[in-house]
Amino acid sequence: MHVLKRFGNKMIYISLPFSYFSIYIFNFQMRRFLVLVALLPVFLSGTVKADEGMWLPALIEKLNINQMKQLGLKISPEEIYSINKSSLKDAVVSLDHGSCTAELISAEGLLLTNHHCGFDEIQQHSTVEHDYLKDGFWAKTKEDELPNPGKSASFLINFEDVTSKIIPELNDNMTEDERSNKVREISSKIQKEATADSHYDARVQPLYEDNKYYLFVYETFRDIRLVGAPPQSMGKFGGDTDNWMWPRHTADFSLFRIYSGKDGKPAAYSKDNVPYKPKHHLPISLKGYELNDFAMILGYPGTTNRYKTSHGINYTMTVTNPARINVRAEKQRIMKEFMRSSQQSKIMYASKYAVSSNYYKYSIGQNKGLQNLNVIEQKKQLEDKFTKWVNADEARKAKYGEALQMISSSYREVEDEKAMEYMMEAMIRGPEIFYFAYRTRPLYDALKADKNSERVNLATERVKDGLDQFFKDYDPITDQKIAGALFKVYQENVAPQYHPPFFHVVKAKYDNDFEKYTEELYAKSVFGSQEKLTAFFERPKAKVLEKDPLFQASLEIFRMMSLIGKETEKTTEALDKGNRLFVGGLMEMEADKNFYPDANSSMRLTYGTVSDYIPRDGVKYKYYTTLRGYIEKEIPGDDEFAVPAKLKELYEAKDFGRYADQDGDLRTCFITNNDITGGNSGSPVINANGELIGIAFDGNWEAMSGDLAFENEIQKCINVDIRFVLWTIDKMAGAKNLIDEMTIVN
Repeated sequence: MHVLKRFGNKMIYISLPFSYFSIYIFNFQMRRFLVLVALLPVFLSGTVKADEGMWLPALIEKLNINQMKQLGLKISPEEIYSINKSSLKDAVVSLDHGSCTAELISAEGLLLTNHHCGFDEIQQHSTVEHDYLKDGFWAKTKEDELPNPGKSASFLINFEDVTSKIIPELNDNMTEDERSNKVREISSKIQKEATADSHYDARVQPLYEDNKYYLFVYETFRDIRLVGAPPQSMGKFGGDTDNWMWPRHTADFSLFRIYSGKDGKPAAYSKDNVPYKPKHHLPISLKGYELNDFAMILGYPGTTNRYKTSHGINYTMTVTNPARINVRAEKQRIMKEFMRSSQQSKIMYASKYAVSSNYYKYSIGQNKGLQNLNVIEQKKQLEDKFTKWVNADEARKAKYGEALQMISSSYREVEDEKAMEYMMEAMIRGPEIFYFAYRTRPLYDALKADKNSERVNLATERVKDGLDQFFKDYDPITDQKIAGALFKVYQENVAPQYHPPFFHVVKAKYDNDFEKYTEELYAKSVFGSQEKLTAFFERPKAKVLEKDPLFQASLEIFRMMSLIGKETEKTTEALDKGNRLFVGGLMEMEADKNFYPDANSSMRLTYGTVSDYIPRDGVKYKYYTTLRGYIEKEIPGDDEFAVPAKLKELYEAKDFGRYADQDGDLRTCFITNNDITGGNSGSPVINANGELIGIAFDGNWEAMSGDLAFENEIQKCINVDIRFVLWTIDKMAGAKNLIDEMTIVN
């Protein structure tokens, strides 16, 4: 998985699951490339319904508790969030610093999350002889549990509003860069003070588009072991076809366990570590749910941009999403072709394909949703309202009058932005070898400076350490085909001034045949195979890299990305300032409203009810599905809709045990109107008594615009029924050892 995170004025590129892809800091801003700026929601109506909002748990007693009780909540705010006593927050963790959410379901550190959140680990442990993707995996003893280097689970320890420590140090005469530098300076001091003499880590994060600042303190565990996962035929039933769709029939769950040192504190992996003893774990309810029952979700949603203006929405629809769709369609076509060739190839590229396809389909759905729901027009109505409010007062005009103009002017010329979108999709996230080759740049610099220095040895070892992991799930021929296809897509969609120099060589020497060019490129390079690269590292020489065509192409790619970044920087300050003023103005304009901040991978609570919906004329969707759907959807020979023989046997025998609903059926999935987004995958769905009833795993196709504009009537959260999870563990896997350690409420 590839993730870009923004920290101050820098973009940090994080590649997952490959730990050899270390964090790389780009020393330039990419303002609109990915919608990663934390923004505020748009409030187009006078009242915010209970199902909209990603609320900070520490503030629910002040802002939300009355509405939650009206919907049926029976526990107190302190039972949900407390820093002095055990509470629900202590049972919910952020996996891998925000990629997913998981919840503790036993006193022995047992974690429950989605199958797709554990997919990388399941794939990494799979071989042709032990294909855990195909057959599933179940540890019958703790000794059987599998370690996962690089995986982490973080608990929120404390939360504090530190706005009063930062805002007074800022002034209107500062440039946005000066402002950011000052915020970073103060934040660093706050973070150091918060973690002094402890093993905790802390982050000060801006919310409400830099109008407020909050401190989050975490405890992170790094010995996380795989405990169980159903076969892919259950955990990913429906595949790409059913992705983002309702009705759904998917056992989208996996199990891990947190291990700690014997003192209960985080520790690196060791056989001497012990299962973590949590402050709180979630009791599991077998009582189920009915229509309109209360439901809340605690988790770590990644990014929403509910306050993106009409200009930003238009950019997303015409630049960001088309770039992602055009590039990933080609990449997935080539990967799929390779995956069909053997079981081994299918295992190798399963995770890569899943990561690529997920947001490929999302982008298609988002554009349709934005168009169908007329979101741009809705945004314009809010902007008109804001403009009238500003113009009604001279002081407001002086403070906020230029906000929307700054934003709109930043979107007038987008060729550089379009180039950056395609650069990231086609070059950086496309073929894998160029980013890997670029990691050799420090070695090249060291070789030129001092051939015998310790610096050379250190740089060599850093790259060598990742060789086995990289090549384990890497096919050079497939990567070469991806490179050829995606370079062509880039050429066709990006202005010539943003083409890397080697594009001119391809045109002049290879008659613009990128396939022929990349074949020769990979064949001649020391990066073409693990054997060649291993031999090079035995006696590394600068001249080899200077003559290596693939290494030189990687340098050209990253130089061009830097040049494009400098172009995008030119309007960054105006956009940042415009967004900050616009959001600050909205909060002043509607001061009687409870504003919630957009998602930024910090813990949030959403609340609502179990509900059905009407997606279109003449169609009404029920709020739950049953195991019967597996039988009805089965397509023999189709990987997406294959049904395990044992599931069919248990279904025919109606062997559902204590996990059946009152009517005798085994429910598989259900929907609520909770507000979630990426990062919420694996979040617990909790009933009015604080008991676990399901796991959130998806949103619905009709509301794919939700990250930019919440739609109260049709936006739904798709969840796995916890009884289906337990039935799979118990009846399908026979892993009663796991059932026995859970707290189950009948």
